[in-house]
Amino acid sequence: MEVSGVRDPSCSPDEATETHRSRWLILAVMIVAEIMDLLDASIVNVAGPDLEKSLGAGSVGLQWVIGGYALTLGAGLVLGGRLGDRYGRRRMFLIGLAAFTASSLLCAIAPNIESLILFRLLQGTAGAMLLPQGLGLLRENFSGPELTKVFAIFGPVLGLGGIIGPVLGGFLIEGDFFGLGWRSVFLVNLPIGIAALIVATKCVPRKAGDRTVRVDLTGAALVVASCALLVLPLNQGQENGWPLWTWLSMAASAIGFALFALQQRRTAVAGREPLVTPGLLRKPAFTVGLGGIALFFGGLVGTQLVLTLFLQIGHRFTAGEAGLGNLPLAVGTAIGGAISGAFLADRIGRKVLQIGPLVQLVGAAVLWFELDGLDAAAFSTLDIAPGVALAGIGAGMVIAALFSFILAAVDDDEIGSASGVLSAVQAVGGSIGVAVFGSVFFARAEAGDFTGGFHRALLVQACLLVAFFAITFLLPRKGRPEDEQHGIAPGAEREPAGGGGPREIAW
Repeated sequence: MEVSGVRDPSCSPDEATETHRSRWLILAVMIVAEIMDLLDASIVNVAGPDLEKSLGAGSVGLQWVIGGYALTLGAGLVLGGRLGDRYGRRRMFLIGLAAFTASSLLCAIAPNIESLILFRLLQGTAGAMLLPQGLGLLRENFSGPELTKVFAIFGPVLGLGGIIGPVLGGFLIEGDFFGLGWRSVFLVNLPIGIAALIVATKCVPRKAGDRTVRVDLTGAALVVASCALLVLPLNQGQENGWPLWTWLSMAASAIGFALFALQQRRTAVAGREPLVTPGLLRKPAFTVGLGGIALFFGGLVGTQLVLTLFLQIGHRFTAGEAGLGNLPLAVGTAIGGAISGAFLADRIGRKVLQIGPLVQLVGAAVLWFELDGLDAAAFSTLDIAPGVALAGIGAGMVIAALFSFILAAVDDDEIGSASGVLSAVQAVGGSIGVAVFGSVFFARAEAGDFTGGFHRALLVQACLLVAFFAITFLLPRKGRPEDEQHGIAPGAEREPAGGGGPREIAW
């Protein structure tokens, strides 16, 4: 037999070859599961008009369909990693994958917008149980140079998942295969999920969890409640005229997060295991980095949504055309990531995180003037492609390097917990971005001023980018090497608690 990449001498050559192959099937299954998550985070962006026609979804309903998934995903990621520690990563991976596939089917057959929102929340919860197990399973089954190769494959493929989401969604909706329309963006998960489940059941080795690990359900409840209290008023406030309850809810959310930090410290002092290593919250660079993650991804995800809404609602683009309209952003992000990862991050250090937002600001300025000069009758995506692509290049420069610089501020034994928290904040930040940017855009779009709505969104993004730029000066000057980001310390093979890892997403 073979464990963690080390072959048992008692194995026959045929057994060793078969085990080796099955381990690479494990990598394939992990990649498929992660791509399913990335696709579902962005594939629905182009479904707005179809959801409105089919289910009567308004602007708030659309924001919940898109942002609700990211909300429950982010709120549950750290808990999902801890459940994998206790009950075994294989078991939690299979449960999460089965639940994700089943909830995708429920989304596809949703009879109304309320049930679709509910099923999207369930889908995000299933993703939170599924995703944290992936990197832990890879560490259990690969080691040494082979593990480094695995991560070299893992990252770029995941980036591709984020890029193709809106394009694939547009293709499926516009193709209207079998008359399914928007429902096909969820049904596409069924054959993929079932196949991955069958392969994972056969090839992922059984390994018992550590039943001495205690799951902090109180901390998990505080996180979920605080996230909900924040996102609910942001989604509903614009439509309801920002009544008193929306402000009280956001204030209660801030109190909830403060209580969570206090509860985590008390849990650790009492000798129990908290969801988040308390020492992380005492590291200024890490806590500042959490704010930077939320600002950056909130602005990035929100702006991409506004771009899609502008094309579909403002200029009556079909879902397929809107998906292709996202290509300049996707290609720019890929170029920026390649430049940052291959050339800049190691040579100029933290400055890459400062150049990136400046390039994004220039792209936003170019896009602003492109929008001003539009001829509505003859508009095409080529009219705004330069500004969108330039903004994408800046975003890619940041995405490729951001996690490594924040994780450089934490100790080796805190990597697992830290990366899980960063991933959760990234997802929740994206959900908040959907709510904020959607509200800003629709405030003007309802009066028919779609360009004005886009302009306002660009102003909000500019403010977030300026704040993010200021935060970068408080981050470490050098990033953490990529292998160490996944819990591989130099000269040691170890596995941090939580089984999590940063999700490198090219939106």
